[in-house]
Amino acid sequence: MAERKVENIVYELAKPIIDRNNFELVEIEFKKEGPSWYLRVYIDKEGGITINDCQSVSEELSELLDEADPIVQSYIFEVSSPGIDRPLKTDRDYEKNNGKLIEIKLFTPLNGKKVLEGILKGHSIEEVMIEADGKLLHIGKSTIALIRPVIKF
Repeated sequence: MAERKVENIVYELAKPIIDRNNFELVEIEFKKEGPSWYLRVYIDKEGGITINDCQSVSEELSELLDEADPIVQSYIFEVSSPGIDRPLKTDRDYEKNNGKLIEIKLFTPLNGKKVLEGILKGHSIEEVMIEADGKLLHIGKSTIALIRPVIKF
């Protein structure tokens, strides 16, 4: 039997909790940082996540993780908001930010620039369209290292 990824197992445990609370499950991360392993579950909702929302999900999911015991090594468990400047990853992220100012960091320069800023005009499976400097640019998603909203206060 093939070994299942920790993220997939945690997703199956977390999804019903997240749905029941009308939250969005943004991402599950299981990675080593320095000497420690971290399991991070990022949640969101319209209007933003509160510390009480994180605590509630953390307590309920922690019990399920203890019962299922899907992770061999010790780890630090966190439930968190992805933040207002979280990277765009899902179709929903792109739709929520359509018409808004975004920043794109590229793996290699485009027209001499590795960082572009513009208005998100659309996306497809293969590319992102932004309006920058009065031009509509079509940027291949495979060339994008990071894409996120620009937050100005």
